[in-house]
Amino acid sequence: MKLKVILIILLTALFIFSLSTGHAVASFSQSMTALYLGDGPLGTVMREIRLPRAMLAILVGASLGVSGAAMQGYLRNPLAEPGLIGVSGSAALGAVIALHTGFATYVWMGLPIASFSFATIAVLVLLLLAGPRGSSLTLILAGIAVSALAGAFTSLALNLSPNPYATSEIVFWLMGSLADRSFEHFWLALPFCLIGCLMIGSTGKALDALTLGEDVASSLSISLTNTKLLLVFGVASSVGAATAVCGAIGFVGLVVPHLLRPLVNGKPSTLLFVSGLGGAVMVLAADIAVRVILPDRDLKLGVLMAIIGAPLFLHLIYKTRSALQ
Repeated sequence: MKLKVILIILLTALFIFSLSTGHAVASFSQSMTALYLGDGPLGTVMREIRLPRAMLAILVGASLGVSGAAMQGYLRNPLAEPGLIGVSGSAALGAVIALHTGFATYVWMGLPIASFSFATIAVLVLLLLAGPRGSSLTLILAGIAVSALAGAFTSLALNLSPNPYATSEIVFWLMGSLADRSFEHFWLALPFCLIGCLMIGSTGKALDALTLGEDVASSLSISLTNTKLLLVFGVASSVGAATAVCGAIGFVGLVVPHLLRPLVNGKPSTLLFVSGLGGAVMVLAADIAVRVILPDRDLKLGVLMAIIGAPLFLHLIYKTRSALQ
């Protein structure tokens, strides 16, 4: 309970700080007044740019954190992350095709719609390959195959890009960012992220039982097939929607559950909610950092997350190897 309160307080503080951070020079009191009244250019900036950006950062971070904790709990592997089942790569492929074909230009919200559609197709292909009763190992192998296929087609789209400007647009989107996002993006992602997180949350009891092994979980009347389906569709819905609106942002679902697991005594059901808060804190803090570190340059959120997450990932691998020796 104390950890949850600390994370909520930290998230609230970061949310307020995010609203007062940006190119428009204004004091904290001026920013909050403009947000409340909505008058003048600053009011427009607060309501149409900063507020949806901060809310989307919380939504995306929470979705990635919960999904990462769920995947690690189900697979009983601290190195697992949401992209393992190929949803992130497939969502990115959908966005790349939308940009490549012009669908994103001529259709309202065409880019996130195409991205989420490809994430849904990836889940169907994943279940077709793994089978409804396949083991966790089969699920991993099927996810690797889907990710490899999505990556190959993404590279093909870049290779066949009609001009350098289209290539540049695709590459920048793949880096991941919350810049220039509006409430339209937030409302588009919100229902899918909420449904996905609720589906994942319903598996808390099953994830606790799985810590004792699949045989013990089955003896406790836990349906492994239903658990897998809920997790796959829940992760696909939340991560697919998050990737659709902000691009590929890695390492959140990998690092956050790993850092918070010792603080909840390794209990997967408790870790789900805590990882959601932790993911929201991490993404919101990183989004503030990209605006503070290089305010005059468009530093991408996905790039900063990779710079932060990769060393932590290497440290995790080293600790895992040391524990096995």
